[in-house]
Order: sequence, then structure tokens, then C-alpha cells
Amino acid sequence: MNFELFIAKRLYAGGSQAYSRPVVKIAYASIALGLAMTIISVAVVIGFKNSVSSKVVGFASPLKIVPYDRNNSMEEQPLLFSDSLISSLKKIPGVTHVQITAHKAGVLKTTDQIQGVVLKGVGKDYDWSFLKESLVKGRLPGLNTPAVSKEVLISQKLSRILNLDTADYIRIWFIGNNTRARGRKLKISGIYNTSLEEFDNRYIIGDIRHIRRLNGWGKNFAGSIEVLTDNIKTVNALAYKLYTVLPFDMTVKTVFDTYPEIYNWLSLLDTNVVVILVLMILVSGITMISTLFIIIIEKTNMVGILKALGVYDNSIRKIFFYKASGIIFRGMMCGNGLALIFYFLQERYHVLRLDAASYYVNYVPVELSVGSFLLINAGAFLVLILILIIPSYTITRITPSKALRYE
Repeated sequence: MNFELFIAKRLYAGGSQAYSRPVVKIAYASIALGLAMTIISVAVVIGFKNSVSSKVVGFASPLKIVPYDRNNSMEEQPLLFSDSLISSLKKIPGVTHVQITAHKAGVLKTTDQIQGVVLKGVGKDYDWSFLKESLVKGRLPGLNTPAVSKEVLISQKLSRILNLDTADYIRIWFIGNNTRARGRKLKISGIYNTSLEEFDNRYIIGDIRHIRRLNGWGKNFAGSIEVLTDNIKTVNALAYKLYTVLPFDMTVKTVFDTYPEIYNWLSLLDTNVVVILVLMILVSGITMISTLFIIIIEKTNMVGILKALGVYDNSIRKIFFYKASGIIFRGMMCGNGLALIFYFLQERYHVLRLDAASYYVNYVPVELSVGSFLLINAGAFLVLILILIIPSYTITRITPSKALRYE
């Protein structure tokens, strides 16, 4: 039989004196709230980062092959591609899809409004899965036509600013190679909303053949080749693989290079989580130290009796460690319960809402794997136990002669 565990259980069964009972309850509450806040914070940060990142990647693609030059303007340089190059890109492990795109800046003019926009030209090979989920009205443009399709997608924000709706015609003016303005009359087939101002403020999705005609490009020319992957964490490694098979006049840009301001902002959220973790551990740790001190003081007579009977200090320390572990375990169970209730309510019902214009999403997203959940619990339990090592040495300073006279 485990002697120390047996004594620790008797301490629970015997109950607590009046002055220690509220302290133990405070310890339960402190650990429960601290762990719940930690789990919720991690789940919110992971969910928020993944939600925003998936939107950026869904619209802009994780990897983009462009001409090797220093052009940073919206007027893209022509990129000549071949079917063999596209086939070789598709064979690279990690690549899920390859598509041809082009961009051209223009001015959208209505009877009483004018707005700078960017026409993103796509082809028949374009992956519409993200925009299909972002569609709020109408349908996707029909590009499977022999002639150049005049159907386009417009953002919900632009449609509100310009008072446009599906089936309306718009005219966009572009500057051609001869610096003469050339207009295109296009029809709105659908309206999308990504909640990302970077895209919703200016992008219109249409047929890439418009841009080829405006720029005087052939059918094997594009502005960029977008490469899709299902694992955003391997983007940098995949970029290196792509770079090794590209011609000398092409290079690869990752989504982190194209939109550094978004990803730098997301990386700052990790700092917030670290601050919350440190504060929660400090609060819970200080509470547990105080609780253990009070329990030891409360049981000073018991400590003296055990020492008088020849029990070693390490064994007595184990008794109080078992008791403290029980308090920590019960508090953690309550904290896990609170965190999981919030998690499932928020994931299913989106109780907490956000302003999409400021946060890119209209509700607080939560995401947490089983591994992360178990790691947080194991780490919290281990840290709290280690914190209690120092106050437990108080037992070594208690002498039987003084303890037996203590009241």
C-alpha cells in the first residue's frame, strides 16, 4: 500500500478546517479559470490564424510563379509557359493544382460613380472552390465558351458602393499597350464576399482572354502561374522544389512574400497567447503556493506526530504533494469542462460575433486539436507541480517538539 497516498486520502475524507476551506475553493476556481482561459485563448488564436490564412490562400493562392524581374506594379510582365512546364509542376509532391491567371488595373465607371479596380483574369482550369463558398448572390462566371466570356464576379462591397446587382452591366476602362484607353462592357453574374478588404475593395474576377487581348498576348502567355497546396506549413519548402524546375527567367513568390502585412499581424497573436499563458500560470501558481502553505500550517500537528513516529521528510512532502495534486486535478477538470462548453457553443452557434471589416471574419473562430488540448493540460499540471516544490520544503523546518505544541 502507498502510505503517503493513504494519508493524503484521509486528509480529504477528514475535511478542512474553516479557515482553509475558502482557500481551497479559491484554488479550484483559480486553476479552473486559468486553464479555461488558456485553452480558449489558444483555440481562438489557432482558429483565427487558420481562418484568415485560408481566405488569403483561397483567393491569392499559396504560391505564384512570375517573371524574374523587379516589376512591382499592377501592370504584369508577360510570362510564357508551355504544357510541359505545367505538367512538370503538377508532378511535384505537395502540389494539388496549377492554374493560369493575369491581373490588369482599370477604372470602373457607372453613371454617377467611378472606382479603381483590378480585373483578375482566370481560365477554364481555375479552382473555384473558395469563391464558390464566398458567393452571396448569383452564380460563377461561365468561362467554357468559344468566345471571350463577358461575365464577371464582383465583390459585395463594390456592389454596395456602386449600387450594382447581378445581371447589371458595367464598363471598365483599361490602358492598353499604345497608352490609349480601351473599355470593356461586362455583365455581373455573381457577387462574392471574402471579408478581406485587401481583395473586396478592388478585385473583379473575369475571363483571362480579356487581359490577353488588351495586352496583345498569345494564348500561351499569362501574368502568373498559381500553384495550390493543401498544407500551408510546407509552402516555403515547396517553393524551393518549384524553383529547381523553373526556367532561368521565372521565380516563385509565396503568399507570405505577397501579403507580409497580414501574416506579420497574425504572427503577433502568438505573443498575446504567450502573455496570457504566463499570467495564468503566475496567478494559478501563486494561488497554489498560498494554498499549500495554509494546508501545511493547518496540519502542523499531524506533521509533528508523523515525524515523531519516524516518518521521513520526503514521505511527508509526498503526502502534501498528493493533496495538492488532487486540488490541481479537480480544478483542471472544471477548467476543461468550461473550455469545452465554450468551444462547442462557439463552433456551432457562433455566439461571439466580430466586425468583419476590422477582423476579416464575422465571428470568433475556434480550432484546437486533441494533441494541443492534451499538451496544454500536461504542461499546466507539470508546471504547477514544479512550482510547489519550493514551498513543500517548509516541512523540513518543522520540528516535532514545536509542532506538537502548535495550535
